[in-house]
Amino acid sequence: MVKNPYRFYTYAYLREDRTPYYIGKGQGKRLYKRRKRDIKPPKDKSRVVFLKQNITEDEAFKHEIYMIAVFGRKDLGTGILHNKTDGGDGSSNMSQETKEKIRKALRKYSTEEERREVKRKKSKNYYQNNKERISQYYKKRWFNILSKNEELREKIREKSRKPKEQHKINKLWKKWRITFDDGRTLEMVGLYNWCKENGYSDGLIYQVAKGTRNKHKDIVSVVELEQASSVEELDALYLQTLSKNNSK
Repeated sequence: MVKNPYRFYTYAYLREDRTPYYIGKGQGKRLYKRRKRDIKPPKDKSRVVFLKQNITEDEAFKHEIYMIAVFGRKDLGTGILHNKTDGGDGSSNMSQETKEKIRKALRKYSTEEERREVKRKKSKNYYQNNKERISQYYKKRWFNILSKNEELREKIREKSRKPKEQHKINKLWKKWRITFDDGRTLEMVGLYNWCKENGYSDGLIYQVAKGTRNKHKDIVSVVELEQASSVEELDALYLQTLSKNNSK
């Protein structure tokens, strides 16, 4: 498909007093979608006006150059426009200030590691400044997932229906066998409390149990045993653990 060669135009952004502050050339909806941060279209669309329409690209370039020359550029002290070039090819007769900005942008990151570090800091700052909004987004997203997934909702209900006694057995009072580097072993329950009472890190102990860590202090092996079948068995094991700790 051959594009219409007369699809180009020139346009202007006007101040409230109807004087232009930017002259440009484009096609389609470009006049409403400027991407440069320092030059934005006015919110009032009546202050975005066509200067010439249905012209070729070459004619649009020439007219852009002519209109910028007529009104002059603020950065050069010759007029009222915020354009950074004389128009035409988009890079002619840039001011020293504009050239310096481009140079700084090009040498902003000297290494890939520096670029990643800047990106990481920006991400961290964004999270700190938008904690509440991010939290609300994920809560809403989770609610939408649950509302459309009956099976998942039922699983959550079943989990919440588990008897507290069984939950205590399954989650809090597992049986463990700990092996020390001198060959001693200790079977016990209440691993979290035992770690706190004896100066071990429960997090590192669990890493040894999972096999992601070889050793924690003098502990070389942590094995999860079969769970207790009743609260009475748990109480007996817990008393046994206390007596072994006291006898050490």
